Amino acid sequence: MITMRPIAHFRSAFPSKFGIPRQSGIVKELRGCIVFEPEFRNADALRGLDGFDYLWILWEFSANRTMKERGATSWQPTVRPPLLGGNVQMGVFATRSPYRPNPIGLSSAQIDHIDLDTTEGPIIHVLGADLMDGTPIYDIKPYVTYADCHPGARSGFVDERRWEELEVDFPEALQSHFTTDSLKALIRVLALDPRPQYQDLPNKVYGMPYEGYDIRFRVADGVLTVVEVKKSE
Repeated sequence: MITMRPIAHFRSAFPSKFGIPRQSGIVKELRGCIVFEPEFRNADALRGLDGFDYLWILWEFSANRTMKERGATSWQPTVRPPLLGGNVQMGVFATRSPYRPNPIGLSSAQIDHIDLDTTEGPIIHVLGADLMDGTPIYDIKPYVTYADCHPGARSGFVDERRWEELEVDFPEALQSHFTTDSLKALIRVLALDPRPQYQDLPNKVYGMPYEGYDIRFRVADGVLTVVEVKKSE
């Protein structure tokens, strides 16, 4: 049996999994950082990493309460990918669903910069990651183009479907809570339609936590309208 423990935790604008992009790299403006556990706060462990543009993050679906309640042996051989509208069954190993025998996630993120000397040890700042705030990280590895990049490779049902982005109506009066970069990332997240794929209720107001605020919005006729931004309680 292999025993693993987190080497770091992720910090992001999302305190819950609602609204997080469904794949890494989709919202390239989204900022986050990797903060190491005390015993791994050694700058020597990152020597040479600044020569790479991307890295792989091996992490845990820590917010997947359903899997924890079922137990590791109660996994499902088929799942319903959001890209297919949440109503088509596919094999779990043909998807990136979090509902797996082992709740392990793998994401590629762009390295923005690395701070080697902070009060919390070395911190890796990344762009485009699809991790929730507080996510346990078990390993990081550099992205190597000659081995990791496969131009022209088939992507199964993903090649046949594309996310249909929403138009976002974000009143200027509600935008002042965010910096220019943060607002740009938020609008991109909203355009990807953070709602569960099986829900399409025009009059329903949804709430999405982001950077300490509750973003409340409606969706109708392909347009997402932000109706309120308030401080999270």
